[in-house]
Amino acid sequence: MSRRGGARRRRVLAATAVIVGAAAVAAFAQPGAAQSPPAGGRALFASACSACHGMDARGVRGKGPSLVGAGAAAADFYLETGRMPLSHPDVEPQRNDPAYTAPQRRALTAYIGSLGGPGIPRVDPKAGSVKDGFSAFTEHCAGCHAITAKGGVAPPGAAPALQQATATQIAEAVRVGPYLMPKFGTRQIDQHELDSITAYVLSTHHLPDKGGWGIGNIGPIPEGMVAWLLAGTALLIVVRLIGERI
Repeated sequence: MSRRGGARRRRVLAATAVIVGAAAVAAFAQPGAAQSPPAGGRALFASACSACHGMDARGVRGKGPSLVGAGAAAADFYLETGRMPLSHPDVEPQRNDPAYTAPQRRALTAYIGSLGGPGIPRVDPKAGSVKDGFSAFTEHCAGCHAITAKGGVAPPGAAPALQQATATQIAEAVRVGPYLMPKFGTRQIDQHELDSITAYVLSTHHLPDKGGWGIGNIGPIPEGMVAWLLAGTALLIVVRLIGERI
């Protein structure tokens, strides 16, 4: 074999090796390819969450449920809203400042998401309708959260106010059903309704007080009671003044 032919063969082999290597990298980079759980999230989970959820994330009886199949949506919701970790297993999860840094939350969410379950839902409030969202929210949500999304009592817990919730957190709550809240699949609330509910809830962050004094937008019944109380007090004062003159 000539020197020129040997050099050509070496170039062909080198090019083939590069192509094979690139194909392998691309295969591992594909979303559907099997990937090992994020090491950082797994280590953080072992140190911060395993006491209640177990080292294998399958739960500990009397302390915490299994997270296998919970998905990134549930992990992101509970971590981003500061509802996890809990001080005690029997305490109701309530909104608080996040306990972990943003990179730590992302790592934990990625690890729990790698155990299976629904991913973080996509939502676009601009694609929805505030009017349609008002109707859907009235049907599915107002019974607990009140029509103004200011929250209410839902024994044995309490439905929180939604004025701090982001669009993603609203969508996650709908799909996940945190704590006592039922979860709604696409058959109950489709994508347009989800976008619309999100648009409506975001609109309640700054409600206009068209009737004057808003009284915290706590709803028509409490506002009516306050109005009657004020009107009754004013009426008694008038009656007293008239009586003194007579």
